[in-house]
Amino acid sequence: MSVVTDSPVHSSGSDDFIDYLNEALDASSPNSSSDEEAENQDEFEDLSRNKRRKLESTEETEGSTSEGIVEHKLVVAESSIVKVDGCTHPGTFGKLCISCGEILDGESGVTFGYIHKGLRLHEEEISRLRNTEMNTFLFSKKLFLVLDLDHTLLNTTILGQLSSEELHLLNETDSLEDVAKGSLFKLEHMHMMTKLRPFVRTFLKEASAMFEMYIYTMGDRPYALEMAKLLDPQGEYFNAKVISRDDGTQKHQKGLDVVLGRDSAVLILDDTEHAWMKHKNNLILMERYHFFASSCRQFGFNCKSLAETKSDENETDGALAKILEVLKQVHCTFFEKLQGDLVDRDVRQVLSSVRGEILSGCVIIFSRINHLALPTLKRIAEQLGATCLTELDPTVTHVVATDAGTEKARWAVKEKKCLVHPRWIEAANYFWEKQPEENFFIKKTTTQS
Repeated sequence: MSVVTDSPVHSSGSDDFIDYLNEALDASSPNSSSDEEAENQDEFEDLSRNKRRKLESTEETEGSTSEGIVEHKLVVAESSIVKVDGCTHPGTFGKLCISCGEILDGESGVTFGYIHKGLRLHEEEISRLRNTEMNTFLFSKKLFLVLDLDHTLLNTTILGQLSSEELHLLNETDSLEDVAKGSLFKLEHMHMMTKLRPFVRTFLKEASAMFEMYIYTMGDRPYALEMAKLLDPQGEYFNAKVISRDDGTQKHQKGLDVVLGRDSAVLILDDTEHAWMKHKNNLILMERYHFFASSCRQFGFNCKSLAETKSDENETDGALAKILEVLKQVHCTFFEKLQGDLVDRDVRQVLSSVRGEILSGCVIIFSRINHLALPTLKRIAEQLGATCLTELDPTVTHVVATDAGTEKARWAVKEKKCLVHPRWIEAANYFWEKQPEENFFIKKTTTQS
């Protein structure tokens, strides 16, 4: 194999990167030993030295070996990244250039360790790959979808943290021999139990027809890969596109800098907004899935878990089913309803537009809402298309309060306006549709103000 001519510099996308590196380095599993990694590095260096000697020989005997001259010209002409006077080093594996094999000093670029340990790509190569991926998937009418794991697609607990009312689960787990048919798994080697969210298999299957999908979790890499096996046992959806906290470039933050898709074509599904501070406009915030008691405690909920009540989310009307419909709507709007070239379209604008229709026409005023919660509620309501006022007005359609005894609440009752709890706004935000007000009415109290 030629390190230069078969380099990822000339590949068509991230999957080609993976295939190339696996072949060139005889890559095995992520748990390969240090000896194996050293052998891979030695192999890469041998290939690189042979290639450089061949090119140097070609230059010294110019005209004497037509095959060498043709090969050298092809290397120079095959990619705009390679200049006539030498390689611009689009990336490195260890300290070796992935294109010419030269040993380089220092580290630069972005780490793509989830593709292959030790791989770094420079901005020009990342941009080239993103453009290639963009063209490839837009032609196939696909966008990119980044999926969180915990509380979004599944819920995991430590076996020792099962409550007394959850111990019955130990005898109800599904076989790891046929993962595709199960949803509750005991992972003895990790001392964990994982419950897949209802509808997740249908969700992944249908979403994969519209999106190139990544997993991105704040869990460590062994955990991420184990969960990927449960969700995608046949490797149909994610391939090597499994990103863990070990692969990120910022501590306690997730970023699209390690995703080979343009920001304008990426949607994110996650239950934690503050994990995506730089990409909030790409984010679809997910209602958290709390199957285990430890999950409820983690977020301060003093209530029984789904497992303790021996219940679960609705398969066909739960969170994932609702969000799948949103994804279909965004996908359809992006490809079928927008004008102009596909490459110039921005899925973030589509997402904002769809979100802005949810509470369109609603005029809201808040009454006695905690001053810390009020700014967030107001922001969400306005993002959903509502108009928020600070003074009573005949145009008001909804009074949002936690107490039916306030002046504004009594006014709402008198004027036959909707008096709803703040959870009405929160539910609309999670389910991406206006919720029935009667499910969130405030009960009368004797409080006066």
